Amino acid sequence: MIDQIGTEHKFTSLPKRIVSLVPSQTELLYDLGLEDNIVGLTKFCIHPVHLKATKTIVGGTKNIKFEVIQALQPDIIICNKEENTKEIVEQLSTICAVWVTDIYTIEDNSKMIRDFGELFNKEKEASNWISKIEEAQQDFEMFIREKPIRKVAYFIWANPFMVAGNDTFINVLLKLNHFQNIYETKEGRYPEIDLEKIVVQGNPDLLLLSSEPFPFKEEHAKEIGYFISNAKPVFVDGEMFSWYGSRLVKAFSYFKELHQ
Repeated sequence: MIDQIGTEHKFTSLPKRIVSLVPSQTELLYDLGLEDNIVGLTKFCIHPVHLKATKTIVGGTKNIKFEVIQALQPDIIICNKEENTKEIVEQLSTICAVWVTDIYTIEDNSKMIRDFGELFNKEKEASNWISKIEEAQQDFEMFIREKPIRKVAYFIWANPFMVAGNDTFINVLLKLNHFQNIYETKEGRYPEIDLEKIVVQGNPDLLLLSSEPFPFKEEHAKEIGYFISNAKPVFVDGEMFSWYGSRLVKAFSYFKELHQ
């Protein structure tokens, strides 16, 4: 099998011991019925909540505990091109197969779910989740069809202030929500921005302040609002805009609530 960065993997038997280094993919593995196969996960793998109490924590997404992972004797380690560094993938490849996902679009997401179904003999479960996502997306697209397009800036970090740009999963979901990302044409996937130029950049209608990876508060909304008083700050659930996998089913329901 070939993963999403083009690496070919050959397995002589079904991978049974899984270490997951991506929170959204940990959730997906659980939803595919693979809880008993997960032996290690990151400190950021918070869904479902009980997993952190029953599985071994192997560090974060960028700072792993190599010896801990090695001691778990995994058959496969699940990584992501954006979440985990190339150095981490190369280091872990000395332990076992490292499967790397690369998600920019909903089609990429469906490919990942389908791949996991094939990898872990969960084809039926994978197909069911893909169908659920497709149905939820179709329902949301009907809901959003008549909604006006509004200009937004989606903030992911403060001090320095950073936003979601082009070639990101967040940007794809913004478009589905009829949100025009004013930083879509700015160089870089998560560019650092100058607040003093936000009006010139696109004069957004809404300032979407994410709950993760940086937990924005009212004080940040006031700081940004000083430079653009006519834009409405909206605190949004970052998981719904940035987590892929099975989370998308919940995300489309959340988006309807957000607009309502």
